[in-house]
Amino acid sequence: MATSVRARRLILTLIFEWTLAAIAAGQSCPVRVIAFGAHPDDTDFNASGTAAIWARMGCAVKFVSVTNGDAGHQAMKGEALAKRRLAEAQESARRLGISVTVLNNHDGKLLPTLEVRDEIIREIRKWRADVVLGPRPNDYHPDHRYTGVLVEDAAYMVVVPDDLPDTPALKKNPAFFYYEDRFQRPNPFRGDVVVSIDDVVDKKVEALDSHVSQVYEWLPWVGGFLDQVPSDHNERKVWLKKQWIRSNPKPEFRTSLEKWYGAPKAQSTVYYEAFELCEYGTQPDEHRMRELFPMLH
Repeated sequence: MATSVRARRLILTLIFEWTLAAIAAGQSCPVRVIAFGAHPDDTDFNASGTAAIWARMGCAVKFVSVTNGDAGHQAMKGEALAKRRLAEAQESARRLGISVTVLNNHDGKLLPTLEVRDEIIREIRKWRADVVLGPRPNDYHPDHRYTGVLVEDAAYMVVVPDDLPDTPALKKNPAFFYYEDRFQRPNPFRGDVVVSIDDVVDKKVEALDSHVSQVYEWLPWVGGFLDQVPSDHNERKVWLKKQWIRSNPKPEFRTSLEKWYGAPKAQSTVYYEAFELCEYGTQPDEHRMRELFPMLH
């Protein structure tokens, strides 16, 4: 048994080293990732660290906001706010080295209609995604919930040729993953994949820092701690890192980290992002999971 485990680890190590060598030789990572959020900043909160690693490894990554964010501010609204938030999302994508799309659905009014589902399906198909990220459909915000429903509903339809024949169907269903959340009902989040982002945490800070209207204005205002936001920009980023970035994984997440990285890194990891494999879509085995998340080593 011990020999078998050692052999498997050796094979996985060789795969990882081959991947790094291919990247160094200028070959692109074959993995294509698309991440959905209800609002232009949602994907940054949940996956920008992992996205930065994927992008650094040569993978194609795209963030999609299902609404334009035109209601999420205490002083701005409508078209002016939507334009501001689009510019923030584009700046974040520039800093991360990824692509971004903001769909023109109104913030706070999202419903799981066929029209919006078609938008989601088209985005996944056009990106030729191997990995699809999105929220679970149980959340305090209706836009978050319905984004989760829409992505789940797309999980089978992306491979059905007769549905939306104007956009070629995928030949193989992607693997779908949920972002971490705190909600316990109907069931708590399960960290199937936990990614250490210690070496890119400053990239995540920079990505979130792009969303000025949210991290320094709206969210502190609606949360009742606007007076705690520093005025100096450098101090703001230090505050942002403490306020908004998940750290110190709980025991079950450290168990997942140990599975993917080994004990030393599992114990030393401070900053992380966690994902749960959705029951819909492709169900990758451990080998395929490491191909989809090539940073797991």
